[in-house]
Amino acid sequence: MKKMSYLDSVHRDGTIWNLSVMVLLLAFPVAVCVIFRTMPEWNSLAVGLLATAPLYWAVGAIETVTYVPMLGAGGAYLSFVTGNISNLKLPCALNALEQNEVSANSEEGEVVSTIAIAISSIVTTLIIVLGVVLIVPLTPVLQAPALQPAFDQILPALFGGLGVAFVSKNWKLAVAPVLLMLVLFIFVPALDAGTVGIMVPVSALFTIGIGRLLYKKGVL
Repeated sequence: MKKMSYLDSVHRDGTIWNLSVMVLLLAFPVAVCVIFRTMPEWNSLAVGLLATAPLYWAVGAIETVTYVPMLGAGGAYLSFVTGNISNLKLPCALNALEQNEVSANSEEGEVVSTIAIAISSIVTTLIIVLGVVLIVPLTPVLQAPALQPAFDQILPALFGGLGVAFVSKNWKLAVAPVLLMLVLFIFVPALDAGTVGIMVPVSALFTIGIGRLLYKKGVL
């Protein structure tokens, strides 16, 4: 029997676990319907899905094309199961790849990215558990006005540190997407933190296009 390669095993296990999670997610509303002996209004459900589902399908397709090259196959499977990719999993994976000087499309990078995302998921789960246990006694501290400015700057500080590391490697390529995002978020008020999931893939595709153009012009 031919031994399965690492990537083949990743795709096999990733497919199994992603499908399993999908079944579990769908099992909750089904269980609610069975327990309470009620069913949704199918016409209203269809109208709601028609208005929202195409957006999520488009974002899902774009995120798959965008994130997989950066996270690797194993990291991508794990990230799509655990969620919060752009705010947490992607920065952790990119920092781990940077520290180990490997690329996500190498076998070493696959392992490093997957381990980084797995540890991030475990730490996040432990922090959530601690948060649930300590939320009552810590509420006065967390809601203190003196700490609010620090909480507001956590994500900018995180992405700022990562940004400096990657921008310094190739500033010519970084100028265009940075300017695009600045212009969009300054002059389009509708864009806010809730649109990050859409804007990250848009920025990535825009950067790929600009990179290709600059490469053809001999700038890169």
